[in-house]
Amino acid sequence: MESKMIKGRDVLVVGLQPWDIAIGSNCKNVAKELSAYNRVLYVNRALDRITLIRSKNDPKVQTRLKSLNKETDDITQIGNSFWTLDPRTMLESVNWIPLAPVFDFVNKINNKRLAREINKAMERLGFKDVLLFNDNEFYRGQYLIELLPAVKDCIYYSRDNIATHPFFVRHGKRLEPSLMRKATMVVTNSDYLEDYGRKYNPETYNILQGCDFERFFPSTPFTMPEEMAHIKGPIIGYMGALIVSRLDIKILEHIATERPDWSIVLVGPEDSTFKKSRLHHMPNVHFLGNTTEVRVPQFIQFFDVCLNPQLVNGMTIGNYPRKLDEYLVLEKPVVVTKTLAMKLFDGYIYQCVTKEDYVTNIEKALAEDPESDMRKARKEFALTHTWETSLGKMTAHFQALKKTKPLNNVR
Repeated sequence: MESKMIKGRDVLVVGLQPWDIAIGSNCKNVAKELSAYNRVLYVNRALDRITLIRSKNDPKVQTRLKSLNKETDDITQIGNSFWTLDPRTMLESVNWIPLAPVFDFVNKINNKRLAREINKAMERLGFKDVLLFNDNEFYRGQYLIELLPAVKDCIYYSRDNIATHPFFVRHGKRLEPSLMRKATMVVTNSDYLEDYGRKYNPETYNILQGCDFERFFPSTPFTMPEEMAHIKGPIIGYMGALIVSRLDIKILEHIATERPDWSIVLVGPEDSTFKKSRLHHMPNVHFLGNTTEVRVPQFIQFFDVCLNPQLVNGMTIGNYPRKLDEYLVLEKPVVVTKTLAMKLFDGYIYQCVTKEDYVTNIEKALAEDPESDMRKARKEFALTHTWETSLGKMTAHFQALKKTKPLNNVR
């Protein structure tokens, strides 16, 4: 490996998550890490008509509107070599279109509108010989390789089997493979997704993923969050978005029903199904709402056992949840649903096949000796999962590929 990181490039980042998203984001972490050695332009999601109608008061939507109306600059510098772009364009909402030819026609119009704004921004910043890093954006990023003349190489990042999500399934199952074939290289965060990507691009590699551990080791010890002060132990906690397409509500209901003396603490934003669920009527279940990234470790520190009760489906079976490293680095016992991706964590976590397994394994976790070597082993294992290591693997594969074949052939 010639270096631990791709260096000296102009990097364009597009993805599903904007820079101002409230939750943690792999894409943001990757962009931040790359900006230490390269110039980076991070493209926030352009407004589309349905989002504007449904979420006009959302702060992110208001930010895009101000840029669109030229009330603010569309380019914002957030670091010495790091900028974000709020594209001054309105995209058509296309996912409802059932016919592939019609969808593709309108989607290409969207891509052209977005590309026009990106090209103008890259020209202002003097971006050349650009590396496009695409994080699962196979709709709005489908034609960017062809529409951005400065782009010479493209790395497609598959960290979730998003194409199987109900929102994307109609067109995603053909569009993601199409984009993978175009890319110089595909990188994933699990063996499952590596096998999937390699069907369409032989240059597909599992680079796992990293975690930003700095905020988990503050200069002063964590204090109990005031939101948890009234909750009696033991506390069985979950940190992250509460989304029915990813989490099994029945598991949480079963745990709360079978062990009314346990407090189930859920920290994160809820979707509409969770908001309407029976969990809200169970006295030992506590919804604490969303929190900031900075406060995430503060909450986890006071969980006695940490959960990830995934619903097993096409999207989650190969998923590597970043929360597992966040749990483990604080030496917490972790109880999860067994999936193919969880094999990486064998020996460090408790894995469940049924909802009954959850109760059994939580009991085992609560019985652990807090001074056991396993607690320290969990922390040491988690600390091997850094962004420097993950992107170092990506760089090694990219440089090896560069030696064996010309890379400026993405068109």
